Amino acid sequence: MKQRSSYWALAPYIRPQAITIIQALLCTVIFVSLWPVLAWLAGLISTAVGDGNVTRSAQLAGITALLFLLQKVAQYGQDLWMAKVALAIAYQVRTDVYRHLQTLSIDYFETTRTGDLSYRLTEDIDRVGEVVHKLFHQFLPSVLQLLAVFLYVIYLNWQLTMALIIIAPLIAILISWFGEKVQNLSRRSQNRIADLSATLTETLSGMRLVKAFAAEEQMLSKFAQEAEQNRKARYAAERLKAIQFPIVGFLEALAVLLLFLLGGWQIAQGNITTSEFISYGAAVLMLIDPISITTNNYNEFKQGEASVDRVFELFLIQPRVKEDSCAIALPTIKGEVDYHDVSFAYPDQSHWVLQDLNFKVQPGERLALVGSSGAGKSSLVNLVPRFYDPQQGDIFIDGINIKDVTLFSLRRQIGIVPQETILFSGTIADNIAFGQREQPLEAIQQAAKIANAHQFISQLSQGYYTYVGERGVNLSGGQRQRIAIARAVLLDPQILILDEATSALDSESEALVQQALDRLLTERTVFIIAHRLATVRGADRIFVLEQGKIIEVGTHQQLLAQNSRYAQFHAQQFQ
Repeated sequence: MKQRSSYWALAPYIRPQAITIIQALLCTVIFVSLWPVLAWLAGLISTAVGDGNVTRSAQLAGITALLFLLQKVAQYGQDLWMAKVALAIAYQVRTDVYRHLQTLSIDYFETTRTGDLSYRLTEDIDRVGEVVHKLFHQFLPSVLQLLAVFLYVIYLNWQLTMALIIIAPLIAILISWFGEKVQNLSRRSQNRIADLSATLTETLSGMRLVKAFAAEEQMLSKFAQEAEQNRKARYAAERLKAIQFPIVGFLEALAVLLLFLLGGWQIAQGNITTSEFISYGAAVLMLIDPISITTNNYNEFKQGEASVDRVFELFLIQPRVKEDSCAIALPTIKGEVDYHDVSFAYPDQSHWVLQDLNFKVQPGERLALVGSSGAGKSSLVNLVPRFYDPQQGDIFIDGINIKDVTLFSLRRQIGIVPQETILFSGTIADNIAFGQREQPLEAIQQAAKIANAHQFISQLSQGYYTYVGERGVNLSGGQRQRIAIARAVLLDPQILILDEATSALDSESEALVQQALDRLLTERTVFIIAHRLATVRGADRIFVLEQGKIIEVGTHQQLLAQNSRYAQFHAQQFQ
């Protein structure tokens, strides 16, 4: 059973454009229907010229010119409206794919190459739009032109047309065979391009590290290898297309040669007049371009089908963390967090990262999480905003199971200050107000003052309207971190997560950031992840994690007095 074409996936996007498509098709009908008329006029003009009737010839030439003008106007309307349809479909597909990606869970983006996703959202979707455009702009008019002119030549002389009918199926079979081969090679080529794009993205985003380790030659070698694989894949597709066109062209030439031989014989037999044969020949010439266009477009449609597959397979990926259909909005919280029999493992991993956690954090309490790398500290806090869901157990905020509330209302009341601050292209004000619309400048400035960021921002060339480069590379680590704190201040969350917020800073920047954090932590429930134990001394409780379990609980002084695992960490850092 033949597999259904991937282009059927575009049907929901084509339907809303029905009115515009109908307008374009009306123009197409006018454009196509005039071809047989023009071929017929060519025969009449040749007869009038042969008879020496200048007036008749001039009249027919004027009518032909007017019909040509009408045909070109119809072609303009067809091309314009179909360009509008193609761009609208590409826009909607791109928007829907991006929207769907926003719903996917964190684990998907942690295992997927950014370059591949970028290529699908740009090049692949552009190719889909081009295919839709050519379908109505070139392919459909060419097919209709072939049909209209073909019916006309059958009407003129069916015997001559039999010569075309003999060769036409062979041409069609060859085009279909080549198209399938081109589709397979194109899919391989596009996968190679995606690999190349991923390598390029990794290199450019990590250029500082590349230069720091003098790894330019190593990265060049990797890039050259990917580029060579891409070259080979594309060359294979182009080589196949290069073979196709001479073969199809040779068959077309044979058809024309056979036509002239049979035409001369038909004239000699008196079955067709010279005028009719000229009209017939003009009609056959009108078949050459649409055959060529149809051949080219068929190959491009097969290439585009590979892009459709790559784009629409993203819709098949479903988020692991899903919002319940009956989810309610989480009301304004006090900040009590309760872990009840929580166990968690990352997708596709067999071992538990967290095991049987049971504890409660009181509103306004500062809870510090300490342990070696891989102990489960970040995993524990990532469950609160539901970046992941535990396989066992439940988490409650103010007595409400977080699985019963909407993700938006949950995450709006949780602030995060990460170790690596991510800034987006835009102004500093845009970055502080990230995710919050229509925040007044006064509120943004107040948040920056609390975060110890107002002074350095004011000294910049454009102040709060200074443009931040990609990922904030034109700011220091301490400055980026204070902007992240200002972002959290402006959000005003009741629950705050500090994930190694000062570990990458120098002592001066850390002091400024710590002052900002002290202001931010007031009257909030706070989870503090830290390797530097100096930052957790003021915590109300400290949890020491090991292999996903809480092995020690207490204040800084209590744990030191117990000569515990925490005390060993402390001794190692302050020896």
